[in-house]
Amino acid sequence: MQFVDIKNDIAFRKIFGNENKKIILISFLNAVMKLKGKDAIEAVEILNPYQLPIIKNLKASIIDVKAKDKKGKTYIIEMQVAEPDGLDKRLLYYASKEYSQQIESGEQYTELKPVIFIGIFDFKFTIGEKYLSHHAVCDVENGERTIIDMDFYFVELPKFTKQLEDLIEITDKWIFFIKEVENLTVIPENVDDEGLKEAYHDANKHSWEKEELEAYDYAAMREQDERGKLVHAEKKGAKNSKIEIAREMKNEGEPIEKIIKYTGLTADEISEI
Repeated sequence: MQFVDIKNDIAFRKIFGNENKKIILISFLNAVMKLKGKDAIEAVEILNPYQLPIIKNLKASIIDVKAKDKKGKTYIIEMQVAEPDGLDKRLLYYASKEYSQQIESGEQYTELKPVIFIGIFDFKFTIGEKYLSHHAVCDVENGERTIIDMDFYFVELPKFTKQLEDLIEITDKWIFFIKEVENLTVIPENVDDEGLKEAYHDANKHSWEKEELEAYDYAAMREQDERGKLVHAEKKGAKNSKIEIAREMKNEGEPIEKIIKYTGLTADEISEI
């Protein structure tokens, strides 16, 4: 078997936004939020279901899946491969907007239902070492929750280091799937959850249509281009910082040899400053 990279826009939406296999999304939601028994989600409506992509119209990055359960709770599942500026504020804005748009002006606030945001990040976002964290509005002294309609779950893939033989809980099996499936050639023997089994089957490239594979490859190239732009900007920013340091050192009369040592710039670059 050859599996796709779940972090790819197209793969993410195809697997988690599949209307014909809602068992996948339900299993994932229950696993991340650790819901069992009477608290477990049994059914969802996918609000932005996956559709066969058309390459020439594939302009915006497709990064999220939205769903609603029978109780009216909205779930936003988002994949981020790189941390953009102001991510923390954008998450609050995104969830708050989704929350407020449930009712029109003049309608009763009691009609508002909870919004749960699940972020899957291919970078470290929180200070702690936990690869799965739950964030909510609470009393900072005793942890009491009075405002209960908004929750944030963060899955930070770089912090997840468990190997296949270490996987016992369904939560860990799901995170392993998202992070490592592209490096596997068979479905692991310890996969016993039906939703996760279906996810593995849908991640198998041999089950994809030609148009889907083309869209998948296009999204991968576009992502690589974006990463290249980011690296270029970082290098440019670093060089500009070195130039400013060199300029200050020159103004202070420091010898060129010392400036070269501290900035890494060449003698010619320094002389042009």
